[in-house]
Amino acid sequence: MFLDIDGTLLDLAPTPSLVRVDDVVAERLPALARALDGAVALITGRAIADADQLFPGLSLPIAGQHGTERRGADGKTHHHRLPQPGIARLRRELARFAARHAGVMLEDKGATLALHYRQSPRLAAHVHRTVRAQIATGARGRAWRMQPGKGIVELRPDGRDKGTAIAEFMAEPPFRGRMPVFLGDDRSDEFGFAAVARMGGWSVKVGAGPTRARFRLPDVAAVRRWLAAPVAPPQAAEAAH
Repeated sequence: MFLDIDGTLLDLAPTPSLVRVDDVVAERLPALARALDGAVALITGRAIADADQLFPGLSLPIAGQHGTERRGADGKTHHHRLPQPGIARLRRELARFAARHAGVMLEDKGATLALHYRQSPRLAAHVHRTVRAQIATGARGRAWRMQPGKGIVELRPDGRDKGTAIAEFMAEPPFRGRMPVFLGDDRSDEFGFAAVARMGGWSVKVGAGPTRARFRLPDVAAVRRWLAAPVAPPQAAEAAH
C-alpha cells in the first residue's frame, strides 16, 4: 500500500504548515501497517523530515521530494543526489517573485523547490509562466522538470518521480512479490499510477480530474472510510482461500 499525503490522506490547507492530521488517520496508519506486515509507505512531495513531523513516532517507509529521498522499511535513508545546476539562482529568483506577490510562498525543500499560490489562485497562469521561464533560462535548464499540482508548482530534478520511488520499494522487503496499490490525488501522482499499472497493481485517484488511475474515490473523507475498513492479515487472507 502506497499513500500520498496532501489531498489524499489529509485535507489540503492554504499552506503546508496548516495541514492537520485527524484522529482516524493517526490511528489507522499503524493498524494498516501491522495488518500488511509493514508493507505501507508514504509517497509525497514533502521532505521526509517535514512528513515525520505530521506523524510523530510512526516512522513508516517513505519517499520524499518526489523520490529524491527515500527511507526503506529497514530504516535506512537513501538520498538520490542528482545534478542540480542552477538551484541557487532558481531559489533566489523564485524567492524574489514570491516576495513581490501577496499569497505566493516559496517552499525550499532542499532538493526541490515549490511555489504555492493556493491563497492567490488568480495568479496561477503568471506563476506557471514564471517557473517555465526560470527553468528555460540557461543552457542547463533541461536538468529540471516543472511539476504542477493543486495550487502549487514544483521544480524537481529530472529522473526522479513518485513512480521511480514505488518501483524501488517494490524491489525490497516487505513489498517485494506483492501487488502494489497506490492512492494519490494530483498530477504528480500520475507517475505512481503508471508504475503501479506496469506491475499489475491497483491505482486509485482521489477527487475529480482526468487520470490514468484504474479506480477513483471522491474525496479525502472517502479515503478515510476506506482505510477504516477491516483488513485481514496476509496469513488470514491466504487461509480464507
